[in-house]
Amino acid sequence: MTVSRAVKHQLAPSGILRAGINLSNFLLVSGSGPDGAPKGISPDIARRVANALDLPLEFVTFERPGKLADAAGKNIWDIGNIAFEVDRAHAIDFSDPYVLIEANFLVRDSANFHTNSDIDRPGISIGVSERSAYDLWLCNNFKLARIVRSPSIQMSHALFFENKVDVLASLKPKLLEETENNEGIRLIDEPFTAIKQSIGLPKEKQDSVAFVNEVIRSSIRDGWLAGRLEKHGMTSKLKVPVY
Repeated sequence: MTVSRAVKHQLAPSGILRAGINLSNFLLVSGSGPDGAPKGISPDIARRVANALDLPLEFVTFERPGKLADAAGKNIWDIGNIAFEVDRAHAIDFSDPYVLIEANFLVRDSANFHTNSDIDRPGISIGVSERSAYDLWLCNNFKLARIVRSPSIQMSHALFFENKVDVLASLKPKLLEETENNEGIRLIDEPFTAIKQSIGLPKEKQDSVAFVNEVIRSSIRDGWLAGRLEKHGMTSKLKVPVY
């Protein structure tokens, strides 16, 4: 893949591509290697971009996606692997998604909830991981239910199992684990949204966005991304977009 000098300078003016990585999404970051660098699909796609640029890569890690988003335009990262969300687009330009993650509701067997629309009612509380893409989606689309935020995915799940909220909103693969390990709960089958995991760039770098899009699309076309999903055991948990 050819890359112009202008795009290379626009993406990585220091000569090193700094990739912001959100550590809280267990589907995208599965741990760290012997050198402390994060492992998973998100770090892999950042390496793919750096290799296409023929530049060294440096990881800049964040404990929460909101903190990564807050660092946009502050010369902390050059690309930031983060979910596309309209509320973030005022500060970040997003690539095409490289994977999709479904988000669903978990409810108790005894609850009178059968569809997603049943949940947006007065008096209903929904536990959610704060400033996640699905938290932002719920803010924009649900008007009646009360959203109760926790600092992490794990803590939002604890809210539900401690009976502090009526409904849990979370990533479908994590919710399926909960249904396998706990009785008396069920998943509402239809996802309420599909989260677009993308590569973010500071605003006004459209040539660079087009280049990153081509890296993502070529990674899907040549089977590289499917191979990485298989390596990390995520083939059944993450969906690859079709372009």
